[in-house]
Amino acid sequence: MKAIRRFTVRPVLPEPLRPLSDLARNLRWSWHAETRDLFQSVDPERWAASGGDPVRLLGSVRPARLAELAEDRRFLRRLTAVADDLNDYVSGDRWYQTQTTELPAAVAYFSPEFGITAALPQYSGGLGILAGDHLKAASDLGVPLIGVGLLYRHGYFRQTLSRDGWQQEHYPVLDPHELPVAPLREADGTPADICLALPGGKQLRARIWLAQVGRVPLLMLDSDVEENDLGERGVTDRLYGGGSEHRLLQEMLLGIGGVRAVRTYCRLTGHPEPEVFHTNEGHAGFLGLERIAELCSEGLDFDSALEAVRAGTVFTTHTPVPAGIDRFDRELVARHFGPDAELPRIDVGRVLQLGMETYPGGEPNLFNMAVMGLRLAQRANGVSLLHGKVSREMFSGLWPGFDPEEVPITSVTNGVHAPTWVAPEVFRLGARQIGAQRTEDAMTVGGSERWDAVADIPDQDIWELRRNLREQLVTEVRERLRASWRQRGAVTAELGWIDGVLDPDVLTIGFARRVPSYKRLTLMLRDRDRLMDLLLHAERPIQIVVAGKAHPADDGGKRLVQELVRFSDDPRVRHRLVFLPDYGMAMAQKLYPGCDIWLNNPLRPLEACGTSGMKAALNGCLNLSVLDGWWDEWFQPDFGWAIPTADGVGTDPDRRDDIEAAALYDLLEQRVTPRFYERGQEGLPDRWIEMVRQTLTLLGPKVLAGRMVREYVERLYAPAAHAHRTTDPDSAREIAEWKARLRAAWHGVTVDHVETTAATATAELGTTLGLRVRVALGDLGPDDVEVQAVSGRVDEEDRITDGTAVPLKPAGGPDPEGRWVYEGPLSLDRTGPYGYTVRVLPAHRLLASSAEPGLVALPSEEVVEAAGVLMR
Repeated sequence: MKAIRRFTVRPVLPEPLRPLSDLARNLRWSWHAETRDLFQSVDPERWAASGGDPVRLLGSVRPARLAELAEDRRFLRRLTAVADDLNDYVSGDRWYQTQTTELPAAVAYFSPEFGITAALPQYSGGLGILAGDHLKAASDLGVPLIGVGLLYRHGYFRQTLSRDGWQQEHYPVLDPHELPVAPLREADGTPADICLALPGGKQLRARIWLAQVGRVPLLMLDSDVEENDLGERGVTDRLYGGGSEHRLLQEMLLGIGGVRAVRTYCRLTGHPEPEVFHTNEGHAGFLGLERIAELCSEGLDFDSALEAVRAGTVFTTHTPVPAGIDRFDRELVARHFGPDAELPRIDVGRVLQLGMETYPGGEPNLFNMAVMGLRLAQRANGVSLLHGKVSREMFSGLWPGFDPEEVPITSVTNGVHAPTWVAPEVFRLGARQIGAQRTEDAMTVGGSERWDAVADIPDQDIWELRRNLREQLVTEVRERLRASWRQRGAVTAELGWIDGVLDPDVLTIGFARRVPSYKRLTLMLRDRDRLMDLLLHAERPIQIVVAGKAHPADDGGKRLVQELVRFSDDPRVRHRLVFLPDYGMAMAQKLYPGCDIWLNNPLRPLEACGTSGMKAALNGCLNLSVLDGWWDEWFQPDFGWAIPTADGVGTDPDRRDDIEAAALYDLLEQRVTPRFYERGQEGLPDRWIEMVRQTLTLLGPKVLAGRMVREYVERLYAPAAHAHRTTDPDSAREIAEWKARLRAAWHGVTVDHVETTAATATAELGTTLGLRVRVALGDLGPDDVEVQAVSGRVDEEDRITDGTAVPLKPAGGPDPEGRWVYEGPLSLDRTGPYGYTVRVLPAHRLLASSAEPGLVALPSEEVVEAAGVLMR
């Protein structure tokens, strides 16, 4: 018989064990080994059965066992120590509290997904894991962050395989009462919720759930509440599911509802109000509209409110391709805003202006969430140096007249949260060397350029560690493979071969990630004979562990999964190549440490960052990757290999895959496998061990989420907080009125004449030219603009490729025609083809960059020809 209703019966903990409940409810246990060890000792079998989830463990442990522990003095001493440690962690000063510069009182961090722990499955891939690591690192550093997301009742999806290897999706229902979250409550004990207005007088209500991530509260909005109709209850049903309107409602709830949830949380707890709002990808972009509406209700006009909101907003883009951005039909967006729906006091036309692709090459009928995110944020960044460059080019249409390198999008390279991803065995090896506290500080706060203590670890210890981790992975793979084959319909009698799958002494390669086509899951299958030779080599074999999910709507990705699964089912190679379904955090935490090589072969430059290789590197795994994302930035031959790419213009995609697959096989045959199997005088692979050592010494400090969050604080949050404080209502009106005047008058700004005077007739290195420029400013004055000379080397088409901008100064007042003369020196500081130009840019003390308004005046063709702009 099936139950008509389900609910969770919680155990009543004996008084001495009450701290266990607090420990279970703070997700710090997910990266704190002592807390996990404590819970495991409660009941090792039930701990394993719960998947390492303390909330599930405490819900299943026998009352007799609890009574026994309540009398166990050794256990109670451990419990007190761990509880005291958590209290010190959440209440004591950390890195942020020791900074002398003025930092934000609080930062709100919005993301559509968060990967904190497998026990809270609210993530699909890299974006969510990155967001989870951002929260954890902020907690470790003491950054006063408030996370904001949605609580999906089905999460993403669980993946299994059919008998013929086709991906199948399952959506188990998640009961929040069985998750490590608690409802946020009003002072009278009723659940706190927020409400959005929908077209036709309907409402969308959402409950606020709180997950405590160390020091950081994570607010999660859940629309599955009784007050909603069936359709509205399903808004937060699953991550990245449904059609356009479903996605739009999710993103309105995340952005607009998220701001309301933050206000509610701060009101109820006394937490400082955020001075900075960080939008992690465009999904949460509507948060800026809600904040504009708040300021308008306090008396500001729309344009002034927009400037005030922009000042304190940071936008991070994660996609290098336009197809990865959410775009909605303008009529759909218009229907959900205005007098009959949400934000009724804001003109729908102003809402649409923020997201429309009104630039060359854009589709003017589409509302682009990333475009809105950029227009609502004064500071924006990509997630690696290369991705920053790609983003500047991709969004350059928003800043017409500027070269892509001047587009105001910077980059902060992603990092990963070491305590989450480093195997306990690796941590213990570091602790043996420098002590547990110093090891923990090195992995969380970071700050050092090198981990030199790694040099003192004996080769034998490093090699034993690597083999131990590989052996653990072999055991894990066999268990998961056996479970997968049973799900595919196999019986135990058919599965004896699984006991021989993988070998703890064979070079092990890992490949695990989402399965969009650009990540090229099946590139390794390009030449199956060569791959088979590598797998089955008599002296230097390799073995490969593969995992990954295709999006439920991506049949092309599912075909790639099926192609790889069918190859791995071949009895000739199935002991050497395995595909593990249902890739997630729990599997990843075993996979990264156990691999010797982490393989990454995307189409360059389509990998924004690619943090999986960072997690592997922190465990002493070497990277074998295309020079894309973070690997393009930090690759050195000392700690890995770069797969050559054929990403020139016009390369046929099939031919490109052939070329790059051949390069991959060559590297494995000629350089990677010989180094792994080659033995020195002590019987150890000395050169391989040295590469592991260099990976830990040089890459380790770079790839930390602690380093990443410190960069966000120093380079983005602190300036945004300063701008937020500076842009009070009067200043907001000032800058809004100035921009309106600027746009209205800019057509009158021209460069009319450029001339140079030289001390000598030849252009020699070290020569200084005198530059004299006449400009018309129309209705603007010298205080509204900056006139610059831009000079540097030029390419074959006379484009300045590495320009340096120098401001020129006005020489006296306007002439009778209203023209202004600007003068300044031009130093010829480089040899070779050299050129200069001049330009007029807007200037105001409240601008974050002169490119911000997207306006520039350049010399006309006639002026250029008269100026003689090139010297060779």
